[in-house]
Amino acid sequence: MLAGCSGSEESSTSSSGEKVTIKLMHLWPSGSSKQHHMIVEDIIEEYVKENSNVTIETEILSNEQYKEKLKVLAASNELPDVGMTWAAGFLEPYVDGDMFASLDDLLDGGLGDSFISGTTEAYAIDGTTYGLPLELNIAPIYYNKKIFDEYSLDAPQTYDDFVKVVKTLVENDVAPIALGNKDRWTGSMWYMYLADRFGGPQTLTNAINRTGTFEDPALVKAAEEIQKLVDMNAFVKGFNGLSNDEAKGPFMNEQAAMYLMGSWELPNYTTNEDVPQEFRDSIGFFKFPTVSGGKGDINSFVGGPGVGLFVAENSKVKKEAKEFVKFFVEKWGERSVTDAGVIPATKVDTSSIDLPQMYIDVLNELSNASNITLYADVQMSPSVAQEHLNMIQSLFGQQITPEDFAKKHEEALENDQ
Repeated sequence: MLAGCSGSEESSTSSSGEKVTIKLMHLWPSGSSKQHHMIVEDIIEEYVKENSNVTIETEILSNEQYKEKLKVLAASNELPDVGMTWAAGFLEPYVDGDMFASLDDLLDGGLGDSFISGTTEAYAIDGTTYGLPLELNIAPIYYNKKIFDEYSLDAPQTYDDFVKVVKTLVENDVAPIALGNKDRWTGSMWYMYLADRFGGPQTLTNAINRTGTFEDPALVKAAEEIQKLVDMNAFVKGFNGLSNDEAKGPFMNEQAAMYLMGSWELPNYTTNEDVPQEFRDSIGFFKFPTVSGGKGDINSFVGGPGVGLFVAENSKVKKEAKEFVKFFVEKWGERSVTDAGVIPATKVDTSSIDLPQMYIDVLNELSNASNITLYADVQMSPSVAQEHLNMIQSLFGQQITPEDFAKKHEEALENDQ
């Protein structure tokens, strides 16, 4: 547990000046998310300096540990005062259980105007907003230009060319793709892109919202293609038993040529001084290639609002927690761009900031995106998401056929009605 130090200035938060402790739980450890972690620490330090009666206690967990802990704390009605949540289906059980407070008052108080259109809506249920997004992400395929040059490879625009790249790398004993599918949402993104490229941007979303089906030929084809990639040895050895953080290693150590991940990874290729400049300079990105005869568009991305902040409904310091969240969102918008190269959910005036070229390129892709499909497990209710993620691991592990993969999704969605 890390406690924010209290400053000496007069409090601008609480007129009574009573001592207040706000518990914050987040998922950016200093090791794997150095830039994010640093900004959170700085925001906390700035806040307690301005509000001398407030102490912020933080608990920091990795992504998967965080999700599990949140469930446990919710079951015992002991959520932190402020924590992180995802949008859409992830929110629903917490909202249904009256666990998260409405944050409409913060948006109506002027904060709403600072968000990019469409970002806060993903955190609203029945017209009430229960989370404020910090990030907006798309997931490109990052690649090592040095490795590509060594084998005379170009960034592929078509899936046929992508397969040729994979085969060339395998023939030369280079792992084509870093993937840590123990976390499963990582493999889900590969499936989502193939679903999009074969079926177009709505096919997967329609299957989830029940206006379509997972047994749609395009979705079955996407599952088949995953298993073809596995057969080709496209992914690093042992990928189904590696966490995302573990699998990132081969890419960062130049032992794997490609890595599909959200734009929250940009700091490692731009601003993170702990990463050698030579490596940062060697990383580029390309959009997921188009499939011959498919309905998907190369400017259609997997992504959407990233994590957001919630305030616990039964927090004993709800008023102060909301004031801290407002402060955090405002400061995060300013700091995340300049200090971390992270794309915030709030509007950014890039004209006056000196930004790395890769960041500008990703920002432009985001502006020109024809569609952004929200992560499948976030769109789903938690129980269906769990089944989806389990099936993703089974699909990549070739323990299930593409047809059964589709059928199991249909059963999970039907039982969730």
